[in-house]
Amino acid sequence: ELDLSEVLFIPTANVVDTIPAPLLDRMEIVRLDGYTEEEKLSIARDHLLGRQLERNGLTPEEVSVSEAAIRRVITEHTLEAGVRNLERALGRLLRKAATKIEAGEVTPPVHVDGDDVRTYLGRARFHPEAAERTEVPGVATGLAVTGTGGEVLFVEAALMDGAKGLTLTGQLGDVMKESAQIGLSYVRSHALDLGLEPGFEEKAFHVHVPAGAVPKDGPSAGVTMVTALVSLLTGRPVRSSVGMTGEVTLQGRVLPIGGVKQKLLAAHRAGLTEIILPHRNEADLDDLPESVRRAMTIHLVKDVREVLDYALEPKAAPLAKAA
Repeated sequence: ELDLSEVLFIPTANVVDTIPAPLLDRMEIVRLDGYTEEEKLSIARDHLLGRQLERNGLTPEEVSVSEAAIRRVITEHTLEAGVRNLERALGRLLRKAATKIEAGEVTPPVHVDGDDVRTYLGRARFHPEAAERTEVPGVATGLAVTGTGGEVLFVEAALMDGAKGLTLTGQLGDVMKESAQIGLSYVRSHALDLGLEPGFEEKAFHVHVPAGAVPKDGPSAGVTMVTALVSLLTGRPVRSSVGMTGEVTLQGRVLPIGGVKQKLLAAHRAGLTEIILPHRNEADLDDLPESVRRAMTIHLVKDVREVLDYALEPKAAPLAKAA
């Protein structure tokens, strides 16, 4: 017989939803959050780079990569909570360097600096999108958690003539669809307080969450959907520096959500500097790295009206009439 009584099993998973409940009940769950940019830089410099040099038959004397170059790889060629793709990108860079050395295009020692990254890895794959995406009314920046960590998502709202109703697209789950219905009901029932022009109730609404091939669910996009709808109806764009997360009720209360650390790390990676969180999630900020806290302004809110005050651009001043 094989005695397993003293054996400690350490399984890993990206999500717990697919683990059978009886098995999950017997586990101690340890959640590993994503890395900050500084942590990724340290891991790449101290571990990944040396390993990839060895795997590609190179030595530190032949090829060196500056911290500026590693930062460029992190921000422009990867968008992840971990470092798996970062290591792959460093491997590609070093293989390109080895090819150039073998072909006689360069002579060792080769030093790769920030401006050289494009030569080895091509054009940047990722760019900050919030400013471009939210420059028109009806688009708000939300925060979500997936099996690979936190992510930034955009909620788009459109209004059109036709039979009144709400169309939802973007592979939304049932809970997220209900959040959209709640958001629209809140806007309709508080139209006067929000300063909305009458008549929109008879229009058709369409709410879309891009990246349509990726399934999405959960209640935490409620405030984002309300903000997108109010932005659309008032003509006030959402400020490009703002990201938000929180469940919303029919009365406009903002309820707490999960995955705060992962969401804020994703917001930091995306360059967002102001985050709107439910007030009851204040304790979750203790888990956030100090460097991330210093780079962001956190607004803790209890009501949707506070969200709108922080998120929407001010109303344009009316033009003065000529005398």
